[in-house]
Amino acid sequence: MADTTTIQLSVKVRDLLDNVKKEIGAKSYAAAILWMVKKAKVLETSEAGMFPKLRSFKREKHDRFD
Repeated sequence: MADTTTIQLSVKVRDLLDNVKKEIGAKSYAAAILWMVKKAKVLETSEAGMFPKLRSFKREKHDRFD
């Protein structure tokens, strides 16, 4: 069995986690938390090409304070 630990949550956070767990059909809190972490770390859509009329960025000669 994998190592486990205990964390303390407020009742409000536990209820929110229960809702997420039910919505995604997770069998455990760990699965729900892992799903949320993966969801938060993945870029949903690419923003490349979102503004085709925007001119290319060009640095100025003195654009840094090095």
